[in-house]
Amino acid sequence: MKDNSRTIKAEFHCHTVCSPDSSNQLRPLIHTAHERGLSRLAITDHNKIGCALKAKEIDPELIVVGEEILTTGGELLAYYLSEEIPARLSPMETIERLKKQGAFIAVPHPFDIRRHGWKMDVLLEILPHVDALEVFNARCLRGGLNDRALAFAQEKGMRMQAGSDAHSLVELGLAMVELPAFDNPDELRAALEAGQISGRLLSPWDHLKASASIAFGKVISRK
Repeated sequence: MKDNSRTIKAEFHCHTVCSPDSSNQLRPLIHTAHERGLSRLAITDHNKIGCALKAKEIDPELIVVGEEILTTGGELLAYYLSEEIPARLSPMETIERLKKQGAFIAVPHPFDIRRHGWKMDVLLEILPHVDALEVFNARCLRGGLNDRALAFAQEKGMRMQAGSDAHSLVELGLAMVELPAFDNPDELRAALEAGQISGRLLSPWDHLKASASIAFGKVISRK
């Protein structure tokens, strides 16, 4: 029996080669996650779950099958999926399809308009239907965007989470949440109530290293 009273470290926002802008191969990604002390790794590729499902087969306890879904209003993160959700549906249709799967739903980088953030009126409309807000994203170029997300989540009494948004191994674990162990959406909802967020922004130098890693990884993957 798994001990869900223990405290673990979780990464809630990570991409693989199934995302067109990521170089993360599955086995090195899983190995690096363990090296960095992660006990849960949510793979959230852009509008795809294929690599997340494959990673789950490799390491069932570590991997949470997720997806970062582009809607007509902004992006959503979802966890514990069995079926892929297509891009560019309306926010509420996307949410309805996710709820039919019993998924946990979060809003990533909500105010980063450069990366499919949300207009306030649309965000307020979906807020009662989502489980959490990402209040720290390591890829935000301006820390103030995370500060604004944190203040908004606190004002609205929302659960809060963080993620590195890793597109390369350099980034994995830059932002994480320490919380009680969880194995399903309901346990995750409860665990986040006691979650402690830590993280740092990806530095400009690391942005360059990450971009180089992604470019090199894509060249290698095409050979």
